[in-house]
Amino acid sequence: MRWEDVRGPDDIIDIGKKKIGDFTKYLPWIILGFFVLIGLKGVIYSVGPDELGVIQRFGRYIGLSSPGLHMKFPFGIDRVTPVKVEKIFKEEFGLRTIRPGVRTEYSPRTYLEESLMLTGDLNILDVRWIVQFKIKDPYKLLFAVRDPLDNIRDISEVVMRRLVGDYSVDEVLTIKREEIDHLAQIEMQKILDDYQTGVQIVTVKLLDVNPPERVRPAFNEVNEAKQEREEMINRAWESYNKTIPKAKGEAEKMIREAEGYLLEKVNKAKGEAERFLVTLTEYKKAPEITQKRLYLETLMSILPRAKEKYIIDPKQSSILPLLTIGEKEGE
Repeated sequence: MRWEDVRGPDDIIDIGKKKIGDFTKYLPWIILGFFVLIGLKGVIYSVGPDELGVIQRFGRYIGLSSPGLHMKFPFGIDRVTPVKVEKIFKEEFGLRTIRPGVRTEYSPRTYLEESLMLTGDLNILDVRWIVQFKIKDPYKLLFAVRDPLDNIRDISEVVMRRLVGDYSVDEVLTIKREEIDHLAQIEMQKILDDYQTGVQIVTVKLLDVNPPERVRPAFNEVNEAKQEREEMINRAWESYNKTIPKAKGEAEKMIREAEGYLLEKVNKAKGEAERFLVTLTEYKKAPEITQKRLYLETLMSILPRAKEKYIIDPKQSSILPLLTIGEKEGE
């Protein structure tokens, strides 16, 4: 029937019935095509390059899928949960980041319920730190533990409070911070492994350690006094290190000089004694020759020091008449 053949309302009704009949004939195929599209969409899935897919069939774990495109049973038979295994996650304690970047913005709110801790010498500190971690076992993360993030936060607080309680306030503020970071990471990892959380701790870092706001002025005054004391002690040690080594050096020098003098005198005495013994031996062999040699050696050592020399006749009874010889010749 064509539209130009329509002559009344009955003809229009007949045309509508025919169109509906044609649509009803194709309706099952349309529905089937719709379900086929839904099924195809549920068959193909993708896993990101930094992820692993955890596959469940009827809710039961059957394996892991690697990054890329994969196929699974549709209509809820298989379900795939992607887990990021390369991403580094971060949890903050005592602070919250509003906007990360070159100039990171932090929340002005204080989280004292997390950060206030008691040190080993019964002082209170406001300790703020971060924990960075990654997923190393997706199966354990999803099926072996409930609320893994809450577990990480609770374990971190427990470990950090215990470690801070093992050190004095000065150690936590200065020289023991890196040691606390290292020990906290080791202990947290051990506990998380015991709980089979499938989490690997990458970093534990103390960001800011300060006394509470109310006692900060008094604490700063105490620190200034300690610094002045340390400065005075260092000055005293400096003076000590200058004076004591110098005195020790001088004392050592005097001791060495005395030892050298002693050695010289002893060796000289030994030499004189050896010389006397040798001379005595020669004297016993030829007394007259030895006497004459000793006499000549003595004169050789004395005459060069004499200013005037007089040769006297052995028969002369006195040398007094001869002392004015030079004066008379000078006249």
